[in-house]
Amino acid sequence: MGSLAAVFFDMDGLLVDTEPIWTVAEHEAAARLGGTFTPAMKRAMIGHGIDTAVPIMVTMLGQPLSAVEETAQFLLRRSAELFREPGVIVAQPGALELLTALHERGVPTALVSSSFRNLMDPVLEIVGRGLFAVTVAGDEVHRRKPDPEPYLSAAAHLGVDPRACIVLEDSLSGASAGIAAGCATIMVPSMPPHDPTTDLPAPTAPPSPTGPSAVTGRSAEADLQALADLPEVAHLRDQLAGLVASLHALDPDSLEDLLAAHRTRI
Repeated sequence: MGSLAAVFFDMDGLLVDTEPIWTVAEHEAAARLGGTFTPAMKRAMIGHGIDTAVPIMVTMLGQPLSAVEETAQFLLRRSAELFREPGVIVAQPGALELLTALHERGVPTALVSSSFRNLMDPVLEIVGRGLFAVTVAGDEVHRRKPDPEPYLSAAAHLGVDPRACIVLEDSLSGASAGIAAGCATIMVPSMPPHDPTTDLPAPTAPPSPTGPSAVTGRSAEADLQALADLPEVAHLRDQLAGLVASLHALDPDSLEDLLAAHRTRI
């Protein structure tokens, strides 16, 4: 199929809506430390692996870094329990359709996550292991995202050139990893930009392509434009192959087109 060698999927927030599960565990972890988990903490931690996310939470709670190790172990243990509860893992809109279309076209796919293997396996049981040629978990690499190693590892396992691959990510950390690996990287944000008029947590699934956001009340297009204008996103815009509101906006042909257009710019 043209020049597209493989498509790499992030897991949390991109493939499946696991953020509500993590949020339950994070609320419990904060309570164990005598504090309250807030939307600001969630926004700061999104896209980070456990090794960088927990120090952020502990610091924001005003606790010493000596609490990081025990808190991280609690989060891993509690999240693994929650991941295996029936019905809690739900695929993001358009994810299974896109995976199936790529599978039918013969395009290899990989699942590349900062989450550890004991959290990835329950997701694969629900989504389907057979849809992925390769899986790379966070505890199977030396350096997690935003380092490019996870995506370079997936490309090496498949024997493909990273420059001929597309990465699908929902976070800045993950997108930075994809870009650094040399892949054409597309962001499908799982959270809209922070609306300072509300203290409600941002939604954990991609906004509807047509309906208003559950938090901001704006359309998905308005949320996407607002996110694209944020300084932390703006510096990546020229390096991204695309920024879309939902996986429904993508299919094998559009991915091929985005890869070709991206390669002419680099």
